[in-house]
Amino acid sequence: MSAILARAEGGVLHLTLNRPEVRNAMSLAMVLELRQALAAAEGDGQTRVIVLRGTGGHFCAGADLKDMAAARMRLADNPDAVVEVNAAFGDLCVAFANTGIATVAVLEGTVMGGGFGLACVADVAIAGTSAVFRLPETSLGVVPAQIGPFLVERLGYAEAKRLAVTGGRLDANAALAVRLVHEVHASGGLDHAVAAVLHDILQCAPGAVAATKALIAKARFHAPASLVREAAEVFSRAALGAEGTEGTTAFLQKRKASWVPV
Repeated sequence: MSAILARAEGGVLHLTLNRPEVRNAMSLAMVLELRQALAAAEGDGQTRVIVLRGTGGHFCAGADLKDMAAARMRLADNPDAVVEVNAAFGDLCVAFANTGIATVAVLEGTVMGGGFGLACVADVAIAGTSAVFRLPETSLGVVPAQIGPFLVERLGYAEAKRLAVTGGRLDANAALAVRLVHEVHASGGLDHAVAAVLHDILQCAPGAVAATKALIAKARFHAPASLVREAAEVFSRAALGAEGTEGTTAFLQKRKASWVPV
């Protein structure tokens, strides 16, 4: 059975974590399938949004402990076996953080480990009231190694440190209060909320979205003055390009741009 389910519809790729018997614990096979699905979407010229969610009422319960146990068994032959397994989850989050495609995470039930990381890197995070975000690593004697950097990026240093040293546990409303998620809805309203977000994203030009994401990501680490020239060049390429021409023409003609779904 595939570790993820994939469904493409109208420029939207729905990727559903599909291991409900273990609350969608993230196996290495799931990591590989997610990386392959993302790479395919980035190359197909059709996918404009990726929606991530889980089956069985849960998003993701963290790493599959079987993979970690198997890595420990290989230590005699490969001293970096545990390093490699752990890094695979971080690489997955980096890949989704860096994609030019808009991403939406739909978060229900358990959200831990690699799932917590994906929640942090999603452009839009929508939680159901059932969602519980957990960061229990320090209480288990280990470290939230791959989650930590993304948590700092999402919440800032002070809040990330508080959660890490207390073995953090947040319900959906607490996650909203610290801006880990952007919206909270009752389970019956999640699909409507997702549809509304997708509608808004699909009004925007895909190339402009990708360029904006890249510029905003860079702005985290640079003073505004240092980006003035580069930002102007990004704007010029967009304004003089096909999307900019079409977008301004559509505005003047009081019609929808060509990238807006009919």
